[in-house]
Amino acid sequence: MRTADTEPGRVSLAAAQDAAVGRSVRAGSPGSSGLMSPAAAPRPTSELSAQARAERGTRARVARLILELGPSTASVIGGRLGLTPAAIRRHLDNLLAEGLIETRSARTYASRGRGRPARLFAITDAGRSAFEHTYDDLASSALRFLAAEAGPAAVGKFARHQVSELERRYGAVLAGVAPGDRVRALADALSADGYAASASAAPAPPPADVAAGETAMAGEALAGGEQLCQHHCPVAHVAEEFPQLCEAETEAFSRLLGRPVQRLATIAHGDGICTTHVTGHSLADRQGISAQAGAECRGGQPC
Repeated sequence: MRTADTEPGRVSLAAAQDAAVGRSVRAGSPGSSGLMSPAAAPRPTSELSAQARAERGTRARVARLILELGPSTASVIGGRLGLTPAAIRRHLDNLLAEGLIETRSARTYASRGRGRPARLFAITDAGRSAFEHTYDDLASSALRFLAAEAGPAAVGKFARHQVSELERRYGAVLAGVAPGDRVRALADALSADGYAASASAAPAPPPADVAAGETAMAGEALAGGEQLCQHHCPVAHVAEEFPQLCEAETEAFSRLLGRPVQRLATIAHGDGICTTHVTGHSLADRQGISAQAGAECRGGQPC
């Protein structure tokens, strides 16, 4: 049975920390006579090894939590992991020195009063890639097993469960945002989590781009509205085999925005960008389509 210290991804993430941890553990404080004090005397190799493993394991847990939560303060990270302020600061400093995380200033939309803006810790591309390769293989294996044991429907149910936490967090961000600004606010929230997202007005396609047999209303639907683009997808390799992950995310976007959405392209399918078309307010109202479309998605109907 694997322990927290040998869980896939954690050891590989922290493997480069061995020497630094060993040096910090072995360092002693010389006494006034120039000799090392008894309390700082060298400890057995086995004890050093155990402490080094514990340090690596905890540090990997810190990095993993930042990856899962997105940019977070030291107090939030320490509180979730049950670490003291001194301990979380030590691990954050080491992760910063190794280039696995970076600091950002919290974006404030209202006056915070006096004091400095909150300091957020976010995963870097190097830190993200340390997790992605290991977790891609693990996630794919787990979903294959789930599909074989419980059927494809269970994979879809799992995907919707996974995206529910993302939907809860983003829902809180969008709660006070005007309907016309929600797509851009959602793009900002996605970017903060590493999706490199952007929002823009949807381009109007030429008449030749409307496939034969489609109605004029369908062409108008693509011409209006907005586009939400994601230039990075942390689950792209897994979603190649399990498109249910993309489908669940699309359903969540519809519910969050209160408008019908349509996925036009995905990185998992080989496109360079995940592109989601968001129906314009006027067209949605004219068709009698509103946030109810999001509820229908939960029943398995197309958005």
